[in-house]
Amino acid sequence: MQYWRDNGRNIMMKKRLKGISLFASAGIGETYFKDVGIDIVVANELLEKRANLYSSISPETRVVCGDITNEKIFNQIIASCPEKVDFMLASPPCQGMSVAGKNRCQETMESDKRNYLITYVVKAIKLTTPDYILIENVPALLKLKLMYDSEYRTVLEILEYEFGSEYIIDSAVIDSSDYGVPQTRLRAIIKMHKPNTVWNWPAKKEKVTVEQAIGNLPSLEAGEKSNIKWHFARKHTKENILWMKHTPTGKSAFSNSVYYPQKKDGTRIKGYESSYRRIRWDAPSPTITIRNDCIASQRNVHPGRLLPDGTYSDARVLTPLELMLLNSLPADWNIPDNTPELLIRQCIGESIPPLMLKEIVRGIYDEQD
Repeated sequence: MQYWRDNGRNIMMKKRLKGISLFASAGIGETYFKDVGIDIVVANELLEKRANLYSSISPETRVVCGDITNEKIFNQIIASCPEKVDFMLASPPCQGMSVAGKNRCQETMESDKRNYLITYVVKAIKLTTPDYILIENVPALLKLKLMYDSEYRTVLEILEYEFGSEYIIDSAVIDSSDYGVPQTRLRAIIKMHKPNTVWNWPAKKEKVTVEQAIGNLPSLEAGEKSNIKWHFARKHTKENILWMKHTPTGKSAFSNSVYYPQKKDGTRIKGYESSYRRIRWDAPSPTITIRNDCIASQRNVHPGRLLPDGTYSDARVLTPLELMLLNSLPADWNIPDNTPELLIRQCIGESIPPLMLKEIVRGIYDEQD
């Protein structure tokens, strides 16, 4: 029997698990897998930029770049797998179901081809038969119904139909902020494991606030740089800066009585209170979205600090480092120095926080004090 230390505890490990990751993006969610005994040996990602970033971060993993719906690519993924696959992570793209997108009604979700990518997960499970399978997506995953074998079925019903006699299947919608992540992000989690195995749900942890996560970083105004890696501020228009300098912590510029978003003729711009909005210091961050580079996007402006003149500092979106920390990535995340800023932002905005995944997969093993 082998043991390793994790956060001061001995973890009992019968063996290290060999895993595969489908729809892997840059592999952010897998950041801490090695710490809990899982080695991802094969990964698949559609987009070349993300696949290349994955390879830079995890050179020991075989990354198959291409469309999983292409028979040649799918066969290449399966052929690259070890003889025994212990673990599978599958994160099908959620744009077809996400409430941040346009495709939210059942009829539209049903017709969106992206939502049928789950069928390729089913095919991969049949061919690799992992002991443990984790499928994650937005909460709408559990409500989505698809035409499958001549019947409308939910994703859980499809999995029960195909694997109910072979796996214990469990699901839940969980919030990343309940597991040590300084960000609120709801995800649907489906766990599948063989009857002779154990996989417990993690215990909830104390919330981590934005201040605890990034409060020690120096203030930066738009366009400024620091001597800390990845802590630099994007440039913004002088109008955006003016509006946000007069916007208090946790508030939207749309609530300002004078310095509100407006057209050149002074007419108020119509918009939602979730945009041009500073996040709060005293709570976990709201969900980080893919457009975290834009002040007008959803809840992604620095909380700011009250200045002597009554305005607020940091009239800008969060820096790459702040985003990393709020997504529970390590400050020394080993990405190449020449990684494009927007690629980092996009990959973080579409990722599942890695600390939450770590807590979930750690339940595969029995913990020993």
